[in-house]
Amino acid sequence: MTDHWDSIVDVLVAGSGAAGLTAAIAAADRGLDALVVESTPRWGGTTSVSGGGLWMPANPLMLRAGVRDSAEEALRYMDEVIGEAGPASSPERRKAYVRTAPEVVAFLGRLGVRWRRSPDYPDYYPDRPGGKVGRAIEVAPFDTKLLGAWYDRARSKESGIPLPLMTDDVWLLSRAWSTPSGFVRGARFVFRTLGQYAGGRRPTGIGGSLAASLMHIVRTQQTPVWLSTPIVDLIIEDGAVVGAVVERDGRARRIRARHGVVLAAGGFANNGEWRRRHHGIPGYSSAPEGDLGTVIAMGAKAGGALALMDDAWWGASLLGPDGEPRFLVAERSLPFSIMVNARGERFTNESASYIDVGHDMLKHGEAGPMWMITDVRHARRYLNTAVAGQAKKWRRAGLLAEAPTVEALAAEIGVDPVRLAATVERFNGFARTGVDPDFGRGRTVYDNYYGDPRVKPNPNLGPLEKGPFRAFRVHPGDLGTKGGLLTDEHARVLREDGGVIPGLYAAGNTTASVMGRTYPGPGSTIGPAVVFGYRAARHAARHAARHAAGEPA
Repeated sequence: MTDHWDSIVDVLVAGSGAAGLTAAIAAADRGLDALVVESTPRWGGTTSVSGGGLWMPANPLMLRAGVRDSAEEALRYMDEVIGEAGPASSPERRKAYVRTAPEVVAFLGRLGVRWRRSPDYPDYYPDRPGGKVGRAIEVAPFDTKLLGAWYDRARSKESGIPLPLMTDDVWLLSRAWSTPSGFVRGARFVFRTLGQYAGGRRPTGIGGSLAASLMHIVRTQQTPVWLSTPIVDLIIEDGAVVGAVVERDGRARRIRARHGVVLAAGGFANNGEWRRRHHGIPGYSSAPEGDLGTVIAMGAKAGGALALMDDAWWGASLLGPDGEPRFLVAERSLPFSIMVNARGERFTNESASYIDVGHDMLKHGEAGPMWMITDVRHARRYLNTAVAGQAKKWRRAGLLAEAPTVEALAAEIGVDPVRLAATVERFNGFARTGVDPDFGRGRTVYDNYYGDPRVKPNPNLGPLEKGPFRAFRVHPGDLGTKGGLLTDEHARVLREDGGVIPGLYAAGNTTASVMGRTYPGPGSTIGPAVVFGYRAARHAARHAARHAAGEPA
């Protein structure tokens, strides 16, 4: 019976990451009765284990700092780097994103989110028209005591970083004992951490801080959040989504959603069958276990179109002794390192944005294993967060090879010694001149961001000359998938013919990304998740207002 409901709300939100929590916050702020359901026992989603940055052009923090930016510049930049990427990145969606970003930052700031700029973090293609430095923002370290016992069920409590770490710390902490600027940032970080704990706080940082800040608002607004409650079906009447069936405490419950269902439960990063079908690989994802594509399948069953299913937020990853992926960012970009394919040849700009490196890995991965090769200075000078303090364990597991010469290392990993030695010698010549004519490594301010300014003439091009040399096998990992339900500028799910499915919204990695097949800048995943979660709730609120006024929906 469609008139039998176990619960009735205005807006039902599936997912407790940045997209879902922002949608719930925006709905409650407009006086709507919202409910958040999370399929796993822990809230926070992929956001909790992310870097926590948001790419928000022309945001209020930038403008207050005197950094010039505008929606027009951001749109020009997006047009340049994304190009034509189909309806997921339509002109209307791009405009909605850049013009709403400042509004969302101000809105969440008013409700208590403590925003901070990452003033030195460049766009990933800063040399392209409209490119900038400092569009990324993040949340200040959050005192999890404010959430009480509810924090015990946070994903970041289980797998996050219980330190007041910020995105803008990472690039300097990686060289904390090798450069003066890194040492100073390291000292500040230590004192910040000690100060937090000495003050009786229980801090979390980066993605955990963002998720906790949003959850604190949700709790303050008294919006219920049901954990271990997956959506199992959408309820459709006369072509419109009017609610959903969820599974809670071992039984199915029918939830009526008067003004919309928002699907924001992540992508399909850990769905092995889908990964093989759409990507051709099993997947080495850093996304949480609940990223199975369930709500994407439901949206498609309801008539929703899909796009960009063959793409992801790619990047190089190591697989640790526990079998879990470790996503590489600074490690592959710092000097005294290169990446090679199974033939012992370089195939990418190791300092490029992770998605470009990931795409290059997929192009060259059929020939066999790929490797990150380093000399002893890379190990001694820089922090490798994946391996820190565990090199012996990695060697015992066969995940790290070490040898006194490049040729001996090649033999260890099954690469042609002559070819690898020639590759290293060629790269060393580039390091001496400071110019990489093969791949342009170290050419842009983004490349240099994760470089070492002490290394001259190019901070990314330290030669591989001193043993022992190391080899780490690298895999095409990801931060989540890029493909999903096709949505419009209001986050409404669209049919194949371009028509809207009434009552059904989606945001975050559940949707095909507005960023198309690229990654314009730091936070290009979470930024759109927050913006389109917000826009979904605002559109649902307008639907509610029309309904209250007796106007046609």
